[in-house]
Amino acid sequence: MSTATLPAADPAQPVRFYELDEHPHPEGYSTMLGFWIYLMSDCLIFAILFAAYAVLGGNYAAGPGPKELFDLPLVALNTAMLLFSSITYGFAMLEMAKGRKRGTILWLAVTLCFGAAFLGIELYEFNHLIHEGAGPTRSAFLSAFFTLVGTHGLHVTFGSIWIVTMMVQVSRFGLIQANRRRLMCLSLFWHFLDVIWIGVFTFVYLMGMLR
Repeated sequence: MSTATLPAADPAQPVRFYELDEHPHPEGYSTMLGFWIYLMSDCLIFAILFAAYAVLGGNYAAGPGPKELFDLPLVALNTAMLLFSSITYGFAMLEMAKGRKRGTILWLAVTLCFGAAFLGIELYEFNHLIHEGAGPTRSAFLSAFFTLVGTHGLHVTFGSIWIVTMMVQVSRFGLIQANRRRLMCLSLFWHFLDVIWIGVFTFVYLMGMLR
């Protein structure tokens, strides 16, 4: 590492040293840092949506409220699907750590099935609400509900597409360092969605039934 020494203008001032070369960083360092920054931006998006629901969630416009609309056992089943998918993704990461390509792909496929089940139940719920006349334009409460839950569902959809992409990548190129790094980023993203959904389940569904 090269350094440059500048003469001090004042003998009382200490001599300063300036590094001319960049610090070396491990491969993938910027990828992980950038992905953490992305997750923080996603946290802000969901924080805004939660705040909007907190403000608008009680405005039913003389229409149905959570007690009339929400099927709590169905939502609990949906929650279980997403939580199970988080567990199975953890198994995929364990297989990756052991260098087992087939095991990693297998657990990714199981995770994808749970994610697809979650999306299927959520679409069924949305279709049922709209069929009952409780669409997103019915009241401010339903607008905030569909926006918050729908945004989370959109993230799960993108995550599912990412899982399929990684299954193809691992199948073709194996557990190379780049694929391991991508699987780590996907792991952060998928578990982040689980945490957000727990907030949705508690704040929207459970607290909504208590109103």
